[in-house]
Amino acid sequence: MQTQTSKVTIFWFRRDLRLEDNCGLYHAHRERGPVQPVFIFDSNILNGIKHKTNARVEFIQRELSRLQGELQVRGAALDVRIGNPLEVWQALCADYVIGSVWANRDYTPYSTHRDQAIGALLQDKGIPFTTVKDHTLFEWNEILKKDGSPYLVYTPYSKAWKDRLTDRQLLPFPSAAQHNWLPRAAAPLPSLHQLGFKPAGIEFPPRQPDRNIIRNYHKMRDIPALHGTTRMGVHLRFGTISARAVAALAVQSNETYLNELIWRDFYQAILRHFPRSATHNFNAGYDAIEWRNNRSEFDKWCAGMTGFPLVDAGMRELNQSGHMHNRLRMITASFLSKHLLIDWRWGERYFAERLLDYEPASNIGGWQWAAGTGTDAAPYFRIFNPYTQADRFDRDRKYICRWVPEYDSPDYPPPMVEHKAARERALRVYRQALSAPRV
Repeated sequence: MQTQTSKVTIFWFRRDLRLEDNCGLYHAHRERGPVQPVFIFDSNILNGIKHKTNARVEFIQRELSRLQGELQVRGAALDVRIGNPLEVWQALCADYVIGSVWANRDYTPYSTHRDQAIGALLQDKGIPFTTVKDHTLFEWNEILKKDGSPYLVYTPYSKAWKDRLTDRQLLPFPSAAQHNWLPRAAAPLPSLHQLGFKPAGIEFPPRQPDRNIIRNYHKMRDIPALHGTTRMGVHLRFGTISARAVAALAVQSNETYLNELIWRDFYQAILRHFPRSATHNFNAGYDAIEWRNNRSEFDKWCAGMTGFPLVDAGMRELNQSGHMHNRLRMITASFLSKHLLIDWRWGERYFAERLLDYEPASNIGGWQWAAGTGTDAAPYFRIFNPYTQADRFDRDRKYICRWVPEYDSPDYPPPMVEHKAARERALRVYRQALSAPRV
């Protein structure tokens, strides 16, 4: 609890767990009063997580420990709380004499509604609540068509994005390290056990990107057996590194890598413009798809026991490491939604539970792309062939053998469907859905 009567500025850490190059934190320190950083473990989110070995919670807890150490050197400390954000903010308003609150914007439907509710609460108390851009290079309302409508196709969006990009967008914000913090002794952070979770036992990627991987990204990114991707997804997801810093490296050395960052902004914009797409087909023309939704087949897909080696390798990598190579994300998603005709939302939820770098906008966008139901989606008749994909991208079966050691042995299950028959079934079902009368 604050002992002095002078007003403090609260900075609310969310998906921006760093002191350096942090837009909202920079602006908070430009206010007159000292700054008190706050982090809230949102019980609405925690209570919705089924698997109590969730690696993302462990990652957040670890990064908060790092952040707390950096603040302690400066005589400050995080105020970390657990609970419903609205109730937590009512308590914070009682514990501090607050002059203003700053945060970096978040774009998921839940986050938008949460911030609206917090803003209303603070407004009633006469406390300004300001959110600013930090998580993306360009926000949902910055890259638009000439008529003011959003782009629905990636290619023209990416061209407009690159046309708008200048050195100014890549400049880091000055560090908050030497600014005016509210003096405070650090209290112990909530442990994983106190949060209701256990260690996941997986390895977290380094916080700084490998520059050599970025330089060679266009050559190596499609080969899952190689360490050819940066695995920066989790750090961008929780803001332990700024998107500006990563984009600056991409601009300097690899346009293919930059294009992946543009996809990230594109999907953030789509979800912000069309929040309904989080749970519904973006293209309503596919609402008539008759999904088979066979639970037994879904369980085999989840376990990596489909009898399709590349699909199974991808799923087992996900289950054991919390990571899945991007090409495997496309292949496994296509297999579930088209070979098995299981609703893409089932797979999206499973990835949400398992992926360390789970990013709602990108995950939803990627799944709808693979299922053919989204914006700028793969056409419904594009169905990945797991066999030819393996021949192209895992020719020596190094990746498959790493994750499916019983591959090519009697212990490995036979294919659960026949590829050609499953493909023809998917084409038939999709065609029927598109020809169905709209109501």
